[in-house]
Amino acid sequence: MSEVYEARRTRLRERCNAGGSAAALVSRPANVRYLAGAAPQGAVLLLGKTEDLLVCSGPPDDRPAQGRPDESLPVRALPGPGGDPAVAAAGFAATQGAESLATEDHHLTVVRHRAMRSVAPGLRLTDLGQAVEQLRVVKDEEEISCLRIGAEIADQALGELLESILVGRTERHLALELERRLVDHGADGPAFPTSVGTGPNSGRRGHRPTDRRVEEGDFLSVCLGATYRGYRCEIGRTFVIGTSPADWQIDLYDLVFSAQRSGREALAPGAACRDVDRAARQALDCAGYAEHLPALTGHGVGLEIDEDPQLAPTAMGKLDACVPVTVEPGVHLPGRGGVRIDDTLVVRPEADGGPELLTITTKELLAL
Repeated sequence: MSEVYEARRTRLRERCNAGGSAAALVSRPANVRYLAGAAPQGAVLLLGKTEDLLVCSGPPDDRPAQGRPDESLPVRALPGPGGDPAVAAAGFAATQGAESLATEDHHLTVVRHRAMRSVAPGLRLTDLGQAVEQLRVVKDEEEISCLRIGAEIADQALGELLESILVGRTERHLALELERRLVDHGADGPAFPTSVGTGPNSGRRGHRPTDRRVEEGDFLSVCLGATYRGYRCEIGRTFVIGTSPADWQIDLYDLVFSAQRSGREALAPGAACRDVDRAARQALDCAGYAEHLPALTGHGVGLEIDEDPQLAPTAMGKLDACVPVTVEPGVHLPGRGGVRIDDTLVVRPEADGGPELLTITTKELLAL
């Protein structure tokens, strides 16, 4: 993996050089992880003029969690507690003879920025912007493999839950059980707080589980995700509890299912992000549910659960191959509940079979 991290750092260095900076400081944790592998909490990465350094506040753990570090990358641990790796890295950059340092201003606080200026007053600080996030959008096959394994784990956890007795159990209890099952099957942990909504809570994006108990005839919506070696995916499904679904439940489910299928089918290299959103949103708009729809119908996933690209009405840009995204349209009717269907897919060209579906739990409307 060392050559992979080195290649990523080389691409970033080329961007920095093109912008007039010979050195860069990466402080956002997911970006450090992308460029240096598993790193201690709070570590920063210095792309120096003469040498790259991983700067830590203390000695690195011999057993890093959630992945492997880049063992070829020199590590510089601060001598005492309370030091700031970002401030120390600015000093190292100056020592290496750098005249300017590109920093992630969207992540650094004003206080840290001022401290960096004070420790290296001759160093010109510039803004690196979203350069690393832009590099992270397109995934390599090893990254996609981690997402694929995470999706398999999430599918397993959800499948086992569906085989258990659900009536009378609380949303909170079901969410905790799902998160335990994720870990049992090999996940680092949940990719985000698991959402379980029943009855009037179903179909709400980001619903936080409550002590409401599952009742006969409820819609049950579940959204969960697994983290595997730092990479995060998600899946969302909606079911009916106990009895045959009512007519309104069938109609609403069929509508959301159709919208989600349209969004999935629109995924292709070169497709505009807003067009994918429009494909998933159009049927729901036409059916009169525009005011009940979320602000976006999908987003990128990877080292974070909500990455670029965004699939939204005002989104800019187009999709590339090997970009993993979610497609997750949903409708929530206040006081009644709703439906949400969520998959993680990888954008692939038609010659390679089109979008690759990572989350494969059935989307049939099951009565549990």
